[in-house]
Amino acid sequence: MAAPVLFHHPSSLEHDPGPHPEQPARITAIQRALQERDWLGFQRRESPEVTRGQLEAVHPARLIDGLRALCASGGGAIDADTIVSKGSWGAALHSAGGAVAMVDVLLGGEAPLAASVHRPPGHHAEITRAMGFCLFNNVAVAARHARDAHGVGRVLILDFDVHHGNGTQDVFYATDEVLFASIHQSPLYPGTGAPTEHGTGAGAGHTLNMPVPGGSGDAVFTSLVEHVVVPAARRYAPGLILVSAGFDAHADDPLADCRVSDAGYATMASSVRALAAELGVPVGVVLEGGYDLGALGRGMVATLSALAADGDAQPPEVAEHELAAAYRRAGEAAAAARGLPPS
Repeated sequence: MAAPVLFHHPSSLEHDPGPHPEQPARITAIQRALQERDWLGFQRRESPEVTRGQLEAVHPARLIDGLRALCASGGGAIDADTIVSKGSWGAALHSAGGAVAMVDVLLGGEAPLAASVHRPPGHHAEITRAMGFCLFNNVAVAARHARDAHGVGRVLILDFDVHHGNGTQDVFYATDEVLFASIHQSPLYPGTGAPTEHGTGAGAGHTLNMPVPGGSGDAVFTSLVEHVVVPAARRYAPGLILVSAGFDAHADDPLADCRVSDAGYATMASSVRALAAELGVPVGVVLEGGYDLGALGRGMVATLSALAADGDAQPPEVAEHELAAAYRRAGEAAAAARGLPPS
């Protein structure tokens, strides 16, 4: 099997929001953790810049031009949480560009697994608004590129960052091009992601929000992936799986209250790997949050190790948590209402 590919770029270190949890040290922590494991056998490649056309498939010109001008002027605050510097523009271009290049590798048949490890993250960036540490929505740009350049009509995006991916939801809320599944703590920033937010128009039923209470750990997160996301994905039959991989649900993370362990991330990734093998589709990982440096590095290693594991991809044995059972039943009822078969 072809070696997996990891996209990176030194510009990620040049995005400088000042004293801030979303800091350049996040990238060096991940690199250090992977280097200690000989990069897990991943080929490392520098990412290109995203093109203007690829960005405009998601974001309007006024947002793109406004961010470029703000960075060129030396930077400043977009909101209380989202601050840019002169170097943020190049970092944002490569962060989105790495996600696009990852899709090209996956759908070009070069590798079945790839990762884009850059900052700034992206899943809070809405169509017309940068927010929540995010400038461009990297995973959304990647998903749209899968459609536009490769003709993939269905993409699964699994987001297990502890904060709801409101931006990704915003981009795909009215389309069936993406099944967006988000596991996130609630209540918590940005305050979106209720189970009743399930899409509109052609996108009805294609947003799957699974809010969990603070204190939720491995039993909840792994069960939601294995018993809710996996069955929904079987019904949907995507041609590509993308993971918005935030590691701020970790027990050590300072910005939230969930209790996921390193092993929990590995188990979620094992479920994704087994699903991808069953469907015969590739998997791409895009870095989102994660603010305890040790937990961030270990979480990425655990995730990529499980996704790249040798041998037959068998689904992990995960007991169905009562919260997962409730979301599963709701999802099955919604699918039946749309005339879809059970998984």
